[in-house]
Amino acid sequence: MPLHIIIDGYNLIRQSNELSRFDDQDIQLGREVLLEKLASYRRFKHHKLTVVFDGACAPTGSTFRDTFQGIHVRYSHTGELADTVIKRMAATEKQRALIVTSDQDVIHFSQIQGCATIGSPEFEDKMMLAALMENGQLTDEPESGWTPTTKKRGPSRKMSKKERRNRIKTGKL
Repeated sequence: MPLHIIIDGYNLIRQSNELSRFDDQDIQLGREVLLEKLASYRRFKHHKLTVVFDGACAPTGSTFRDTFQGIHVRYSHTGELADTVIKRMAATEKQRALIVTSDQDVIHFSQIQGCATIGSPEFEDKMMLAALMENGQLTDEPESGWTPTTKKRGPSRKMSKKERRNRIKTGKL
């Protein structure tokens, strides 16, 4: 089952120290830098990505749907919030979706629908790691070998099915 990552665009931009600096200069610049970073992430990870922005801040003359280097970009309609669009997509995609936002209302709704969720700062860290791996500055190999042990490892209790599914999806990032 392919993973569809749905990103709350302005939430990710404004939660990030780096991206928020560009957003403070110009909102269009903030969007462009985010899309460039996501395009780099997509080249490495190949997940389906959709970024949702509030339509009130959409560039003039833009349509409500656009594509940028394989990334689907959606703007909410006038009078509608990006959160509403994300919730609608979460209700449609259900377990195939991973929602990137730090908005608690969207997280709660998405989890009820069966979607996995990840906070914006954690996703930004995953994007940065993927960029480093793509550039060859970081490898996926462990630094030290396996040491045999008889010490019991793992959680003292089994995670719920929903928590296990969420962990599997975020592990794919």
